[in-house]
Amino acid sequence: MALFSKIFSKLRSGSATSADWDELERSLIEADLGAPFAAEIIASARKLPKDEVERQLLAELRSHLSGANRDLAKAQNRPTTVIVVGVNGTGKTTSVAKLMELLNSKGQRVIVGAADTFRAAAIEQIQTWGARLGVEVIAGKAQGDPASVAFDSAKRAIEVSADYLLVDTAGRLHTKSGLMDELGKIRRVIEKSTPVDEVLLVVDATTGQNGITQAKLFAESVSVTGLILTKMDGSAKGGIALAIEAMTGIPVKFVGTGESAKDLQPFDGEAYLAGLIA
Repeated sequence: MALFSKIFSKLRSGSATSADWDELERSLIEADLGAPFAAEIIASARKLPKDEVERQLLAELRSHLSGANRDLAKAQNRPTTVIVVGVNGTGKTTSVAKLMELLNSKGQRVIVGAADTFRAAAIEQIQTWGARLGVEVIAGKAQGDPASVAFDSAKRAIEVSADYLLVDTAGRLHTKSGLMDELGKIRRVIEKSTPVDEVLLVVDATTGQNGITQAKLFAESVSVTGLILTKMDGSAKGGIALAIEAMTGIPVKFVGTGESAKDLQPFDGEAYLAGLIA
């Protein structure tokens, strides 16, 4: 994105003006950092000595990234259970498929619970990916009880000594309480058999500030441990990763950069910041 490159160039030549700083602030807002956060960054940067701006601004931006562990959890001597949540349309089920591919490629035995029973297409999508990758998918009937699918999935993961259990969930937002109650039930049912190690929230990076709202909503109601940002393939403005971590403290663990199963990458905070200020 190189949001700061122009202002750095002008600072080096001594030609930066107030208009340049205003232009940078607009660019930050357009990059989905949000107006208050963008104003805070600009105010901080303008106070820095010219020869210290790049180094200290990088440190300032780094301080807004989450300090939490970005590695996917790995339990010992039992399945590592990962519940994947998010509103419909964010790429949640596709992200589960990409996690299947990533873990499968590392030789991990994976069991998947197709607990988004309210969308027959989601069940079929996961089953298709499972068949393609040789990953066992536990599914129930469309419109069935998602908690029952989650329970059966946990039971099966334990039976076969799976390394990972991935549980896809519904993402209806017609009522906040209904969705969150359902997710809570799924978690409680799984935990009757095995602990839940991760709750990954999938957010569409192109939704900007709405993505931050979603993250706050889920974080208030379920114990989100990490984020998957989808559509970070050039169409996203990019600043959302910094903004969402600054506002919620939840670490981005993966970014989706395309449509294929291999297009899921661990999030590298330092590389991301370098891209912002290059």
